[in-house]
Amino acid sequence: MDTNTETSNNTLQSISKNRPYAVVLYGATSFVGKITAHYLTEFLSNAKDANGANVTWAIAGRDEAKLNELQSELASKVDIIIANSNDSASLDEMTKQTQVIISTVGPYLKYGEPLIKSCSTNGTDYVDLTGEAIFIKDMMDKYQDAAKQSGARIVNSCGFDSIPSDLGVYFTQIKAEEKFGDACDVIHMRVKAAKGGLSGGTIASMATIFEEVGKDKSRRKQVANPYLLNDDTDAPNVRQDNVSKPEYDSEHKRWLAPFVMASINTRIVHRSNQLLGYEYGRGFKYDEAMWMKDGVQGQLSSYALSAGLFGFATAMMITPSRELLSKHVLPKSGSGPSKEEQKNGYFDIRLFGQTTKKDTINTKVTGDKDPGYGSTSRMLAQAALCLAQDVSKETVGGGFWTPASAMGDQLLTRLEEHAGLSFEVVDH
Repeated sequence: MDTNTETSNNTLQSISKNRPYAVVLYGATSFVGKITAHYLTEFLSNAKDANGANVTWAIAGRDEAKLNELQSELASKVDIIIANSNDSASLDEMTKQTQVIISTVGPYLKYGEPLIKSCSTNGTDYVDLTGEAIFIKDMMDKYQDAAKQSGARIVNSCGFDSIPSDLGVYFTQIKAEEKFGDACDVIHMRVKAAKGGLSGGTIASMATIFEEVGKDKSRRKQVANPYLLNDDTDAPNVRQDNVSKPEYDSEHKRWLAPFVMASINTRIVHRSNQLLGYEYGRGFKYDEAMWMKDGVQGQLSSYALSAGLFGFATAMMITPSRELLSKHVLPKSGSGPSKEEQKNGYFDIRLFGQTTKKDTINTKVTGDKDPGYGSTSRMLAQAALCLAQDVSKETVGGGFWTPASAMGDQLLTRLEEHAGLSFEVVDH
């Protein structure tokens, strides 16, 4: 690092540290926002060390009455900031007050850009929950240069999309290097088990993507590109496997079905590989799928899930059927799993890696709450705190990052210690 760059980063770090808040939770009254606010209150109230002690934070959004109601529910009082995505001045006023913004305001394609712009302009770090790869691509194209110049670290997809996949691959590669002195050039991720529900917000994000793809053919080409988020001039062009229909996994004696989040997770993992200097190799291959049972029951389940996903995607790309489903069938915005369902939820994913020398390694990532909300709120909060406290701007400068490339080992530690996640090497 040259002296001018180091001086600039020190200045940016100093400006950021002098702001009144370490973290502001924007969209705090959304379904996942409320869960995150309660988790942050509990975690920071009980923190005794640098991972959470003496952190000043605030909740933010456009509806003062709802924010006041949320404030009254929290175990300890936090400040309120009024900001609206339609009011750039209010967003700037908010982002200038904090080191890190947590955004739960989706669908991001509809509502996310003004906040990304504000953070990129004002040198404010940012984390969100988006599973919308085309949104990330759009924002990178528009604001990468501004973020680099201001020192803003923009880290998308810090929930179940895509931390278990991104950090799971990162962990698997570390263990492969330790054991074999070589990275895996192929990793298969399989969802072994997951229990949890979908909220109206998640459905709204999916609907927005399908709507965009349905009306713009160029978007279909983007969505199909496994290297959509690789923005280097010499991105790889390796044909990637994609489990898009029922398949039989003879090695593990299970049927496979498509995993709805693979389209974002795989793109994040490939971007991490780029940002880590292609430590996984330029020929690295990665795919995701859901495990079903063996036999006729597993085959039927795989075909049923595949058909359901195809039918849902097709219906959501057509305006009349999308409006009909949204109005009468799908969960409404602000709704989601009950507290009991969140508490009793979990996920268990497996990663099967193989090196160029055919050495194999198997790992698993588990979470002890429902993946979309109970676990996601914890991952999101710890990612924000990790950026605020553990990763200096000297180490990781401004620009668009992924969870693994920006926070790596520090985030792994936080997730295991404070978010109920576990990363481990297993026999099978």
